[in-house]
Amino acid sequence: MGRLTLQRRFADVNGISVFYRDTVAGPETMLLLHGKWGRGETWTDLMRRYHMRYRIIAPDQRGHGLSDKPEARYAASDFAQDAYELIMKVDCAPVTVIGHSMGGRVAGTLAASYPGVVKALVMLDEPAGEPKRKAGQAEGGIPVDPLTSGWPTPYPTYQDALEHLREKFKLETNVRYFLESLRETAGGYDFLFSRYAMGAISRDYADWYELLDKIRCPAMLVRASKSWCLSQQEADKIRRTLPGCYYCEISGSDHMVYADNPDEFYPHLDRFLASVLPGA
Repeated sequence: MGRLTLQRRFADVNGISVFYRDTVAGPETMLLLHGKWGRGETWTDLMRRYHMRYRIIAPDQRGHGLSDKPEARYAASDFAQDAYELIMKVDCAPVTVIGHSMGGRVAGTLAASYPGVVKALVMLDEPAGEPKRKAGQAEGGIPVDPLTSGWPTPYPTYQDALEHLREKFKLETNVRYFLESLRETAGGYDFLFSRYAMGAISRDYADWYELLDKIRCPAMLVRASKSWCLSQQEADKIRRTLPGCYYCEISGSDHMVYADNPDEFYPHLDRFLASVLPGA
């Protein structure tokens, strides 16, 4: 694979500061968009596999990681505008955009709204309909994340955090996903993502079926075989709207298809890339 080298930078886009990782070199560019609660760090394995063939850019999306966390709207269009302005800022268009979960919704919105900057689209285990989890509203109308609002943070120790996450999630890949956002603070261990932002993402979610008709680039849709997020019916509906879409299901996964079963996922990704990008 060769040694992975990264540059870590901040870019001012869409009124906020976005942190991103950049392999800098490569004839083609991949833009990797993580899911809710995540960071660009989640793509390390993918970056190691593809950095010899692509320039790879993996940002922490707004509300996550080291990027700004405004108390503002968190609609898919806002994330997509962030991504578009980052692409223009680093002058890397057109890109192959790969998005997981929430990042898949952002990737689809980017491809539909800014078709000139997207060469190919990969959406991983994300529906276009209503999400299963809805945001609650705290006193004063502040959005509440239904998953993490009751978590006992900050944790006294790293081990306490690890044990709590293992109680919450069956698969170790899900545990690792959250650990990538964990940091030590003066008060204990807490997550880098903004609780306000996590609630606002659910609050500002809307169906985006109408955007699927606007996607003109080659597309790939991946579903986890045991997905809690993307039902078979929902996946079939998306496929009907995207004629020619490359579709596959990854066994042994409930959502994190690229991490749960890489031996099955990456050959599919290779086949798709080879079909749309000469020399991939």
